[in-house]
Amino acid sequence: MRKKRVLLFSEGFGTGHTGAAYALAEGIRLLSPDVQCRVIELGKFLNPTVAPWILSAYRKTVSSQPKLVGMMYKTQYHKSLNRLTKLALHRIFYTHASQVIEQLKPDLIICTHPIPAAVISRLKQQGLDVPLYTLITDYDAHGSWVNAEANRYLVSTSRVKSILTGRGVSPELVTVTGIPVHPKFWERHSKTQLRKELGLADIPTVLIMGGGWGLMFGKDIMNSLTARMDEIQLIFCMGSNDKLVAKMKANPLLDHPNVKILGYSSEINKLMDASDLLITKPGGMTCTEGQAKGIPMLFYSAIPGQEEKNSQYFVELGLAEVLDSEVVNKWFSMLLHEYAGPELQRKRRTSPERQQPQHCAATVLQLLGKPASQAVAESESWSSPSQVRNEEAVYVTP
Repeated sequence: MRKKRVLLFSEGFGTGHTGAAYALAEGIRLLSPDVQCRVIELGKFLNPTVAPWILSAYRKTVSSQPKLVGMMYKTQYHKSLNRLTKLALHRIFYTHASQVIEQLKPDLIICTHPIPAAVISRLKQQGLDVPLYTLITDYDAHGSWVNAEANRYLVSTSRVKSILTGRGVSPELVTVTGIPVHPKFWERHSKTQLRKELGLADIPTVLIMGGGWGLMFGKDIMNSLTARMDEIQLIFCMGSNDKLVAKMKANPLLDHPNVKILGYSSEINKLMDASDLLITKPGGMTCTEGQAKGIPMLFYSAIPGQEEKNSQYFVELGLAEVLDSEVVNKWFSMLLHEYAGPELQRKRRTSPERQQPQHCAATVLQLLGKPASQAVAESESWSSPSQVRNEEAVYVTP
């Protein structure tokens, strides 16, 4: 019998959409190793030359004109992508999407970004007979996610489900699964043991994430963060922004044994377990990973639109606060004065509305009619489509 195949389409506008696709693919593989998954950033795969230019322009716009981004988000908030936009996307960028699907022959397509969801929706209008699931990767639902041809929506919360049903989506088509996180985030581990493993001091520790797009906070916040370096350990994880890493390492203010400056790390799960507080931008994936680890969060520089909505959701739940100097001082004092007692750690373990992090993968398998075995095994590799023109354009779950 042929193994079930799940094809996950994403786009590289931020790291969260593709990260969610990878996380779901790895979760499916862990729970049911005989299901084959493929993750593809569709625009980059089909247009490896043009896509980086588009992504670069998007990043510059987000960095330099955040109010414009927010205005566009709000003015289009209730609108799905119209027929003309879908046609333009198909003709200009996604002409060969149907050929990729024909070669890979998936049993299910899951889209973690509105653009590929719109592209597949149009193909279904033209006769494509493959179920389309749309995985919404934030704690809000912009109108661009909605397509009449979607067979199911996988969403983060009941509130997002209500937003979709308010736009005319049948409640039976919306399943609250939570946003998937990589299986590395499914369990929590010993803080003391991980600090020893990672070469960290066993003192109150703050993990500061961001900077991959050059987005950081101001001097007043930095001064508040570094005021207690003798007592509180700071781990800066700046993603792929090598220039920012070099600049920070050259900053004498950060030249201290209790300050660690990292670039990209594949061990964010361990760093979260080793830390007592997370300072981050409120991207949907990072927020969900922090929630899975039960770590309190402080949010900075939310992009107007979806990140603002993410921030609002977690702040309302009491799982996060918006970053400013006063908030930093309050939390650092709390870390120092309550660190030896159980109160802060108990708060971390009992975060309200904590999702079961494997629920999204288990739900997809249930809908596929596959049991979740909980076993880890190697599955056979799934052959690549013949149209691969750039190895970096295709992402395959290992």
